[in-house]
Amino acid sequence: HAAQVVCRELGYMEAISWSPSSKYGKGEGPIWLDNLHCTGREKTLALCPSNGIGVSDCKHSEDVGVVCSDKRIPGFKFINTLPNHVENLDIQVEDVRIRAILSSYRKRIPVTEGYVEVKDGGKWKQICNTEWTQLSSRVICGMFGFPGERKYNARVYKMFARRKKPTYWDYAVNCTGNEAHVSSCKLGQTTSPKSNATCPGGLPVVVSCVPGRAFAPTTMTGFRKAFRQEQPLVRLRGGTIVGEGRVEVLKNGEWGTICDDNWSLLSATVVCRELGFGTAIEALSGGRLGQGMGPVHMNEVECSGFEKSITECLFNKEALGCSHEEDAAVRCNVPAMGFQESLRLSGGRNPFEGRVEVLVQKNGSLVWGTVCSEGWGTMEAMVVCRQLGLGFASNAYQETWYWPGEVSADAVAMSGVRCSGTEMSLSHCLHHGVHLNCPKGGGRNAAGVSCSETAPDLVLNPQVVEQTTYMEDRPMFMLQCAYEENCLSSTSSEVPANTYRRLLRFSSQIHNNGQSDFRPKAGRHDWVWHDCHRHYHSMEVFTIYDLFSLNGTKVAEGHKASFCLEDSECDEGIEKRYECANFGDQGITVGCWDTYRHDIDCQWIDITDIKPGDYIFQIIINPNYDVPESDYTNNILKCRCRYDGHRVWMYSCHNGGSLSTESEQTFPGLLNNQVAHR
Repeated sequence: HAAQVVCRELGYMEAISWSPSSKYGKGEGPIWLDNLHCTGREKTLALCPSNGIGVSDCKHSEDVGVVCSDKRIPGFKFINTLPNHVENLDIQVEDVRIRAILSSYRKRIPVTEGYVEVKDGGKWKQICNTEWTQLSSRVICGMFGFPGERKYNARVYKMFARRKKPTYWDYAVNCTGNEAHVSSCKLGQTTSPKSNATCPGGLPVVVSCVPGRAFAPTTMTGFRKAFRQEQPLVRLRGGTIVGEGRVEVLKNGEWGTICDDNWSLLSATVVCRELGFGTAIEALSGGRLGQGMGPVHMNEVECSGFEKSITECLFNKEALGCSHEEDAAVRCNVPAMGFQESLRLSGGRNPFEGRVEVLVQKNGSLVWGTVCSEGWGTMEAMVVCRQLGLGFASNAYQETWYWPGEVSADAVAMSGVRCSGTEMSLSHCLHHGVHLNCPKGGGRNAAGVSCSETAPDLVLNPQVVEQTTYMEDRPMFMLQCAYEENCLSSTSSEVPANTYRRLLRFSSQIHNNGQSDFRPKAGRHDWVWHDCHRHYHSMEVFTIYDLFSLNGTKVAEGHKASFCLEDSECDEGIEKRYECANFGDQGITVGCWDTYRHDIDCQWIDITDIKPGDYIFQIIINPNYDVPESDYTNNILKCRCRYDGHRVWMYSCHNGGSLSTESEQTFPGLLNNQVAHR
């Protein structure tokens, strides 16, 4: 009951659970409350009976925690009421919406044009347009996930208002245009409380919004003129859902991050609108959505809120003292597309897991059914978790007999699903359409997922590869172990034991910059003992090493390297958790890195049969997406490689997605990890 009171007081619908024994860390200072006895109906925790304020025999190891539902109590208070009209009044509304009025807009998703209505006292009311300006429309559009507003046909709405008398809200609204939410706008009184709410000489407020390109309703004619990004100078990375992520900007052909000093909702909103979303819900600091790589391009950003791009705002080029631990991020308002309604997880132990069930048209009616699990993997699971707003995939399952879903939904409704991982809805992925093909059937063999709010993000350190590269001629009799592990090119099987192999050696330093530990997919019972390395490998294909000619042709038989995963070193203040020795737990902790040194067996490419020349060297980590990550584009590393027959050099090493498209084009062949394997 006490947890319910806390959650509601904080604006959440209800409590899900509570945790004893300082699960969320020990607090500091006095312990104010002990022996609380709430009924659950109290408005605030202070009204619950207790020992009395500050009367307690507890220690901080007994600090209590709560988990609240992610559903907020709808509604909000207006904070900027006009002092001459409505001084210190507590003006609160239950909700706000854009209601489509014209029939041509009613069937469209998302709703882009209609009356602006507020819900007050359980009734939806229109707003009088006497003090309304285009700047107020800009704020409303932003709240609903749209980057801009446009003109509409006022004549039609005049006719409609004459036919159907509006019910007006008591207040007019006046915004400056750079507010992130209508609750920050000023209010004026338009109707005297005694008279019936009217709007002298005015009409109900109508807005018409321009959707971002990704959200434009398909039926909309003339949409080609809608919001389009030019050469993108800004992008979001590492977010769980569409419209959130770490902010990265392109400067001098290289992508970098923004330092969070002075990072505000105004600046975040400029980023959101620039990318085709609405206003910002949150300006996040402290690397909350993972740490970036490369330079920190901007610091102390200050925007007015009307800039077309974050690059036009005032900022400090000096980012002294800024590290990637201070990378700024945003969460943007995005249009309600209703994608959640056509998909559900069924039978799981909690809302984050279950059998995937989709809503499809069958014989003229909508029915729920399962998804064929053939070929079902991480990318498909990622799309499901994103569509339901549950974060990242943590696992993709090809059988779900342990999660009995709805029996009525056992039949397969979707098969042949193949996703690139960036889609907003499973229906946007390639699939078989009406001609289903699923030999193993649905039911117990249907596809399932489990989702997680966080994910790891592995990134190779390019400088380490450049600094540790060298060439070694090693006799075959010293390579017996490596030969058995297929780390040499196939010609090695035809040569005598006293010949040499020429090896291009380098170190791999793999950082986890994400928000959760990188753990191998295979359980301990599936790990393989590697005699050469004298330990168990938990991932049989963890990296692929390749050498290409400048036109993208593979020239050296690279190989798939299996790995034992452990924490070699960690950032300051982070403890190592994983080690390979003694059948230890394997993984890479957030903020740590795993170094595979150049002098370990198989940490090479066999270049014995290669002619001198210029090449492209490439490493891909987690190439089969066995383990879900928040960003796969940075799993690839490329270098220019020059070999003169006696020595070898690596230069211009960089991670996938770290350079502009133009710079990347000087590196032919594969553009990023996803292209490589789909």
